[in-house]
Amino acid sequence: MAARKRTLLKVIILGDSGVGKTSLMNQYVNKKFSSQYKATIGADFLTKEVQVEDRSVTMQIWDTAGQERFQSLGVAFYRGADCCVLVYDVNAQKTFDNLETWRDEFLIQASPNDPDNFPFVVLGNKVDFEGGKNRQVAEKRAKQWCASKGGIPYYETSAKEDINVDAAFQCIAKNALKNETEEEMYIPDTVDMNAQSAPKRRTGCC
Repeated sequence: MAARKRTLLKVIILGDSGVGKTSLMNQYVNKKFSSQYKATIGADFLTKEVQVEDRSVTMQIWDTAGQERFQSLGVAFYRGADCCVLVYDVNAQKTFDNLETWRDEFLIQASPNDPDNFPFVVLGNKVDFEGGKNRQVAEKRAKQWCASKGGIPYYETSAKEDINVDAAFQCIAKNALKNETEEEMYIPDTVDMNAQSAPKRRTGCC
């Protein structure tokens, strides 16, 4: 089977259990929401073909698959990432407080060449829950945290109501592409699930 030219972007989604990482992935890729979760061993990922600034790219979006303990993920999970997405639940303060740990853990395990400029995107999920009555993390505070980390792009999302999901992942794709090499990868029509691109650098968001 002939190979075709395609840029492969590896995106890692991190955050505490229950913040809706898998739901966000499924809403973006499959346009489906499910409240049923099945933890698996290892790491799960979904792929989606997207257009970014007139370029056709394949996003490979990796989830922790229930292994939210930092030490359990392993270096292979992080290696080759082009963008890291940090997700928290706006209704759970602890999940926001843990973003710092998740970010630091990613930088340690992935060892990007330029950690100060590696692309992160933060998603404050479940903004639809109870009409916002139980919200514990103010949007202003989240934006301040993102600004203190070098201006990380921030989106408030709802996987259930499909709020800002496409916009957030379009930003993620743009940042990942800026972090990718200018030389495209050649991979078969059937994506090699082990194919990983070398980490490069980025600029700001969309």
